[in-house]
Amino acid sequence: MHTGAHAGTREGMHIYDYSTDAVLIERFKEGDEFAFDLLVRRYEQKVYQLAYRLTNNPDDAADITAEAFLRMYNSLKRFRGEAQLSTWLYRVVSNVFFDFRKREARHQHLPLEVPDEDEELVELPVPDESVDILGHALQAEQSRVLMEAIQKLPEYQRVMVILFHIEERPYEEIAQIMDLPLGTVKSRLNRARNALRQLLEPYRELFEAESCPTTEEPQEADDALRASQERVERAD
Repeated sequence: MHTGAHAGTREGMHIYDYSTDAVLIERFKEGDEFAFDLLVRRYEQKVYQLAYRLTNNPDDAADITAEAFLRMYNSLKRFRGEAQLSTWLYRVVSNVFFDFRKREARHQHLPLEVPDEDEELVELPVPDESVDILGHALQAEQSRVLMEAIQKLPEYQRVMVILFHIEERPYEEIAQIMDLPLGTVKSRLNRARNALRQLLEPYRELFEAESCPTTEEPQEADDALRASQERVERAD
């Protein structure tokens, strides 16, 4: 097992620099299993976090994480570096999630939701931070309600919303992850936003609380509803 962490030589033995993904991948392709272990350690938290956000279930998230790294191990030697490793790994996790949901649907005799197209793109504003205790409690409740609503979205919409609004991946990277044209990503994300807004409509009063006297100008209810959709990460 290699334990070196810096590039160089010592007494004729190579001590490899394990600081970059590219080096670790090349080392693994050459048979260095320790390099793969380091990649797992580097990405296991992000992978599990994405899997949990997609499933909202720790056991399912653990299963998806394990399967994702198994697929990574079996296919990493064919990785050509055309995308960042993190982007490629997000695609692996997304595919494992879709397969997981297909198996669930077969067992429950339910159809898997098929993605649909939409017309225009609507950007969501970035909300202001709240520092008071009541504000944090409100945000926590909004995040809980929001995550429950996200879980009710069709699978493709759920992945789009989580990647963009929670994982904060740009459109271009999501297009790579989902293997879709950029315009299709924007269209489907817009449809996902609209579907999420409809799911959150019964909780309008909860999200209208954002237009309390803590802000200089009152905010329209729909704006508050849309702004709250990016707050879920603060509950982690």
